[in-house]
Amino acid sequence: MSWSIPILRVAGIQLRIHVTFLLLIGWLAIGSTAAAIFLLLLFFCVVLHEFGHAFAAKAFGINTPDITLLPIGGVARLERMPEEPVQELIIAVAGPAVNLVIAGCFFLTGGSFIYPLTLSMGLRDLVLTINVMLLLFNLLPAFPMDGGRVLRALLATRLSYARATQIAANIGQACAFIFGLLGLMNGNYMLVFIALFVYIGASQEAALAQMRDVSRRFPVSSAMVREFRTLPEGATLQEAVDALLATSQHDFPVLDESGNVAGILTRHDLIAALRKNDPAIRVGDVMRRDIPTVTTGTRFEEAFRIMQECNCPAVPVLDGMKRLVGLLTPENVSELMMVQSALPRRRVA
Repeated sequence: MSWSIPILRVAGIQLRIHVTFLLLIGWLAIGSTAAAIFLLLLFFCVVLHEFGHAFAAKAFGINTPDITLLPIGGVARLERMPEEPVQELIIAVAGPAVNLVIAGCFFLTGGSFIYPLTLSMGLRDLVLTINVMLLLFNLLPAFPMDGGRVLRALLATRLSYARATQIAANIGQACAFIFGLLGLMNGNYMLVFIALFVYIGASQEAALAQMRDVSRRFPVSSAMVREFRTLPEGATLQEAVDALLATSQHDFPVLDESGNVAGILTRHDLIAALRKNDPAIRVGDVMRRDIPTVTTGTRFEEAFRIMQECNCPAVPVLDGMKRLVGLLTPENVSELMMVQSALPRRRVA
């Protein structure tokens, strides 16, 4: 996630803090040190919550590259979504289950749930109350929050994944509208911000589910870019700049002397290399290596999964002779989805 700072790595998962979260802590610290400490304690519980999701996903072979702390909570980025509804259900409840365990431990040691929260509360009462509130809040059926994912998983046992997601997304957007209305009526702008996050997140998740549904019916060859420019591994940065300006491409396949794919040069990496102002740098020095490839016959769904897991800006497509014949980009996936959504569906007699 952009504008986030890596702070430490735990069990192979990179923990990041978004700059807006640091600004929020600094702003609270100026007004009240106790408020800043409370916020840090809150987000420590959020981190444990997110690691609950990550470890549950790991049990199903799904890695979590990073967890990012935002002013509205934490986001665990999974390499891919679970394939089975039961798996998603377990992953979704794992986070709130962590908060339940923490609250239970502090309750057994004498803690009490006290609402509303005050900074003068004892540590045990404060931690217990925070975790109970996190538990209840995350179980609201406001997709894409945990409760909404639980709802989607339960619906997916009876309906198609895309239909279950659409229903959960509609409920999530309705909840977002209620959150926003309550926030405006009470002057609680944080609730308005959460409502905006839920609404946008529900819309994106619905679009992603529709994309996955469409991708299952087509091979990669149906949507790959067929007209594109390549660069030789020994090309200069100026040659790469000329290609960037002369085309609409952002990412360029790089070929070795044998004509095989050696990597991908992204616009971001090209601009970063130009800032070094070193004429000796070649494309092969700054390109991304170890980029996975797919074939023209690969199912679109599998290629989409590969693109998600490697976080690749473009995936080279090879034919049966291992020759580069196309590129698959997120824009292609979106365009295929839009075209298929616009076509009238055939009625079954």
